[in-house]
Amino acid sequence: MVRVELRIPDRSLVVLVGTAGSGKSTFARRAFSPTQVLSSDAFRAMVADDPADQDATSDAFDLLHEVARRRLAAGRLTVVDATNVEREARAALVRLAKEHDVRAVAIVLAWPEQVCLERVAARTDRVVDADVVRGQAALLRGSVGGLAGEGFRVVHVLRTPEEVDAADVVVEPLRNDLRGVSGPFDVIGDVHGCRAELEELLRRLGWVLHRDEQGRATGAHHPAGRTAVFLGDLVDRGPDTPGVLRLAMGMVEAGTALAVRGNHEDKLVRALDGRNVKVAHGLAESLAQLSAEPAEFRQRVREFCAGLVPHYLLDGGRLVVAHAGLPERLHGKESGRVRSFALYGDTTGEVDEFGLPVRLPWAQDYGGRATVLYGHTPVPEAVWVNNTMCLDTGCVFGGALTALRYPERDVVWVLAQRVWSEPSRPLSRAR
Repeated sequence: MVRVELRIPDRSLVVLVGTAGSGKSTFARRAFSPTQVLSSDAFRAMVADDPADQDATSDAFDLLHEVARRRLAAGRLTVVDATNVEREARAALVRLAKEHDVRAVAIVLAWPEQVCLERVAARTDRVVDADVVRGQAALLRGSVGGLAGEGFRVVHVLRTPEEVDAADVVVEPLRNDLRGVSGPFDVIGDVHGCRAELEELLRRLGWVLHRDEQGRATGAHHPAGRTAVFLGDLVDRGPDTPGVLRLAMGMVEAGTALAVRGNHEDKLVRALDGRNVKVAHGLAESLAQLSAEPAEFRQRVREFCAGLVPHYLLDGGRLVVAHAGLPERLHGKESGRVRSFALYGDTTGEVDEFGLPVRLPWAQDYGGRATVLYGHTPVPEAVWVNNTMCLDTGCVFGGALTALRYPERDVVWVLAQRVWSEPSRPLSRAR
């Protein structure tokens, strides 16, 4: 029998869908650990001492949803074993997944109706009326094709007992999950096209630069095996965005560096794709500088920036890096809300007297266990705020380019060679 892998993302909410008699509980016991599976029958038994007591269904599902909510908040893979053939039941679970910024996954056991009827008839522990099974089967047939539209990011459909027997669940870590990578790290704030300052900072941190025949820095390594981490906004405003990208991309491709996506990389990708974006905040400089580069390099830049993730968990989850920071409840999650916060921070939707977004000081309320390093909003000096540190010290605005050695917590910086771009507001309050 050829094995089939059902790939699902870690930390997700897995919803089993199928009629009575379709083998959901048997499959769940084989594919998942007992602590991961929340069975509606088990919760009925908790409430009424009888897994078949339908009068206990409402209370049972209230408890099931509460346990699922707490597991998802803790970042744990959670499986709901119930029929889930009714759209309303699935909608409640999709809402729960969105509430906790995780993916909803559907595994559907869409067996032939007659097979399910025969299996139910052979049961000795619990009687299910044949008409109930037929009604569930009808609901299921009308639902399978629309599960993606309901909000399920991953859908696997198994149509026969043989397909179920051949299926192996493979839980894949999210792209942001690098908890197994322990460093040590040199975490670098917003570069914004300041290539000369970046090269000087790397040398001060003990890195050895690699250069091509034209003398351009194309990579670097650290004799002690350290890993650099770029906090986004490598591009825009400064004098040499291509040079910064050539160096950073070479380091990432060689495995000596990591990089997260900044809001400026995000906008650059959309511009390179020909989408309608406002050419402001230094984007014009990047586009002009990149236009002088070969088309192959521009495509490499586009692919690199598009492939960046909004944040990483590192060092067993003890370190989180995100361009604009990230509160603990969003660490290791993956959703539009996580992406928006990591790229732009927490904003009120209003603008200040300089026409820039008003941001909420999330770090002042941070009480998480992980150290969070970020940039995005320039500060005069990198200081600790509740186990978080902003490393954007406004190099492109004439400030400094700053790095933090982790886990040593040593701050290392170099002064800007000049003011490369005038800030929209004073540096202490700059964007």
